[in-house]
Amino acid sequence: MIKKSTILIVEDDGAVRNLISTTLQTHDYKYILATNGETAILEASSHNPDIILLDLGLPDIDGIDIIKKVRSWSNMPIIVISARSEDTDKIEALDAGADDYLTKPFSVEELLARVRVTLRRLSYIENQGNSSSSLFINGDLKIDYSAGCAYINDQELHLTPIEYKLLCLLAKNMGKVLTHTYITREIWGSAWDSDVASLRVFMATLRKKIEKTSDAPQYIQTHVGVGYRMLKVE
Repeated sequence: MIKKSTILIVEDDGAVRNLISTTLQTHDYKYILATNGETAILEASSHNPDIILLDLGLPDIDGIDIIKKVRSWSNMPIIVISARSEDTDKIEALDAGADDYLTKPFSVEELLARVRVTLRRLSYIENQGNSSSSLFINGDLKIDYSAGCAYINDQELHLTPIEYKLLCLLAKNMGKVLTHTYITREIWGSAWDSDVASLRVFMATLRKKIEKTSDAPQYIQTHVGVGYRMLKVE
């Protein structure tokens, strides 16, 4: 029997909440509802949902703070659904640890597509762990595919699911320049302009975690206007 995915909907607007819950139910997803930040954190910690759909403008706690709280103990995927459409808002949410960002108003088809891509990514990471027990070692960087963990100087890196998949993608293609289009299709299943913008944010946050200095990258090289490459550390 196939396990149904459980999605936590965090939304204080009744109409939007009903639209999302009805859409998910129609497509055979289980869901949990939260109308404020406090309930969202409680439900996330007690039910461990597969995905969180998070509105940023909640009555009690700002959505960015919820992302940070959840990220302090879990890598569960968080898709932000917000009326805030400025790039700065999107970057702040992604930088805090969100995996994706949808701007209201949105189509239910796009919402479902983002959910499917996220679930496929989770399955990919899980299968990578199950199918390989090998280690990737490059200088002080180590990836344990079987455990789904990465380390620098034997210190575990706290990576979001997207950051981990990005690192694995670069590692498995070490020495090759991967284009923006190739990377975004592998990570998000699409190559929209918004995905390329998100990729830049995620690469920046990943680099902060693995590079000693941003001025002289040791592991990830940028090819301006083209893409990124994992360098072999001698």
